[in-house]
Amino acid sequence: MEIHLAPEEIFKIGEFEITNALLLSFITLIAFFIFSKIFSSNLKLTPGKLQIFFELLIETILNFMESILESREKARKFFPLIATIFIIVIISNWLEVLPGLGSIFLRSPSSDLNFTLALAISAVLGIQFFGIASVGFLKYGKKFINFSSPIHFFVGILELISEFAKIVSFSFRLFGNIFAGEVLLIVMYFLIPYIIPLPFMFLEIFVGFVQALVFSMLTLVFLKIATTEEEH
Repeated sequence: MEIHLAPEEIFKIGEFEITNALLLSFITLIAFFIFSKIFSSNLKLTPGKLQIFFELLIETILNFMESILESREKARKFFPLIATIFIIVIISNWLEVLPGLGSIFLRSPSSDLNFTLALAISAVLGIQFFGIASVGFLKYGKKFINFSSPIHFFVGILELISEFAKIVSFSFRLFGNIFAGEVLLIVMYFLIPYIIPLPFMFLEIFVGFVQALVFSMLTLVFLKIATTEEEH
């Protein structure tokens, strides 16, 4: 049994390496895209049970987001980003409980630091985009570069550092928890391959849900901060 921190290369397309984590990421995204297209093309004015379930789920999530953002308009605006992040993260997390993952052929995307880093950068860039769109480029930039006083300048530098710290925090928190869980499951499958690993699988399902919730909720909170114009 070998455990590798970095994902393993499976094949190359020219000079581009396809790793086991990247391959599963592509498969997951393609499957999610196909499901979305099929589901959206079958929406009806008189909804069936599945459509009713998703409509109730979306409405519940929107109400929850509205309670945090204190704005229905912002909740609708941020919903696609937050929902996409949550779905991608939770699917990537839950893939680790499938038997056979962690091998050279397949690996959970969230157990690859490249994946979590790319996701963190996308989330932080999204926060900056909505922040600039909401308060304006100059007003938003003043939060980071402000020469009105030494204190404001120093606070701006701290704010700039904190934006980079978000990337590190997002990526390493998700990667650390999922990679550790994957290693635990591999060890359990290797030592006691039948009934004993089941409690650990349920534990990792719960951890995967919590990590997806934390990632998306932190993004939502940072979006609220970034899109709120300072009064003082």
